[in-house]
This record gives sequence, C-alpha cells and structure tokens, in this order.
Amino acid sequence: MNAAPADQIRLLDVQALDVRLQQLAHKRKSLPEHAEIESLTKDHVQLRDLLVAAQTEESDTAREQTKAEQDVDQVRQRATRDQQRLDSGAVTSPKDLENLQREIASLAKRQGDLEDVVLEVMERRESAQERVAELTERVASVQSKIDDAAARRAAALEEIDGEVATVTKEREVIAGSVPADLLKLYDRLREQQGGIGAAKLYARSCQGCRQELAITELNEIRKAAPDTVIRCENCRRILVRTSESGL
Repeated sequence: MNAAPADQIRLLDVQALDVRLQQLAHKRKSLPEHAEIESLTKDHVQLRDLLVAAQTEESDTAREQTKAEQDVDQVRQRATRDQQRLDSGAVTSPKDLENLQREIASLAKRQGDLEDVVLEVMERRESAQERVAELTERVASVQSKIDDAAARRAAALEEIDGEVATVTKEREVIAGSVPADLLKLYDRLREQQGGIGAAKLYARSCQGCRQELAITELNEIRKAAPDTVIRCENCRRILVRTSESGL
C-alpha cells in the first residue's frame, strides 16, 4: 500500500486522538466516585434494613404496651367496682364480704403485676424508639454522602463527556483527510492490536511494540519509497517514518 508521507503523519494524529479517547473512556469507567457510591449504597441498604427492623419492633412494642395498659385498666375498673360494693354496705353476708375483700386484694396484686409488665414494655419501646431515631439519622447521613458523591460524579462525567465530544469531532476532521484504504487498514489493526494501529518509528524502534528493529529491516525501510506504507515485522502495526526515525 502507498500513501503520501503527509497522510501517514496525519495517521499518527488520528492515533493520538484515539489514545486520548481510550484514556477518557478508562477515566470515565474508573472514576473513584463509582466505587464510593457503590460502597455507600451497600451501607445504605444495610442501614435501611436495620431501620425497618427497628421500626417493626417499635410498632410491635407499641401494640404490646396498649394491650398491657388495657389489661391494667380492666383490672382497675373491676377493683373499683368491687370497692364501691364493699363501701356501699350492700354486701352484708360475712362470707360474701370475705370473698369480696379477697377478690379486691387479688385484683390489687394482679394490677401491680400488670403495671410492672407495662413498665417493662415501655422500657423496650423507648429503647426501640431510640434505635429508630439513631438509624434514621444514620440513613439520612449516608444518603447525604451518596447525593454528594453522585453530584461530584455527574460533574466529572459532564467534563469527560465534553472532552470526548471535542476529541471525537477533531478525529473526524483529521481522519476525513486520510485516504480511505489507509484509514481502513489502520482501524483494522487498531482493533486487533489493543487500540494501537499506527506507531512512530523513533530512534530505530517501533513505538507500538517498543522493539528495536533489526539491521536488515532498517535497511529495507531505508530503501523503501517515501510513500510506501511500512509495517513493523514484530507487531505488524503501521510504522510511520519521521525525521526522528534514525534512518
């Protein structure tokens, strides 16, 4: 294949822009905010699960407290009614009086036991409420960190995408001035060779594979016409000759 030396030089410009696009793609993919948001999101999910569990416990103890307080109230009301019967003098039988007094005493003990239950449940509920408050604050804090990281990531991505657009347009302009067959060969080699399709011959070395060329290969290149498209014997990339080639 033949191509004007100037066209081959422009191929190096296209390659430099392609390398920059690769670097920008890597930078976009490896932004530290990606890992930061992923880690924070995991923490957020775990904290949300703990918060839901704490809220469930608080709700359960709230119902348990209501039930225990109702039990206390029922016993208190019954004891009040019995005491009123006792105080009214309506019960005159000694046996009935004894039974009523025994029931009042039993209800008083039952009320005390139930009030202890209410206190125990209230303590558990208070503990659950404190846990809910703590976890709510922690969830909000982590969410704030996620929002901050997301904002930083969005700004970084916007900057990167802006540069990608600029470099892409510049590549289109320069690539448009390179002969189609040469550009097609370059694109094919670039795909095969990890993103590098053309390399400068610098100080007798291929800048694509970083290998110094053999004397016989250098002699053949020296004999080649300026418009001959040279390929590296080692990596098969297009070798572009410049004043720095050392020929």
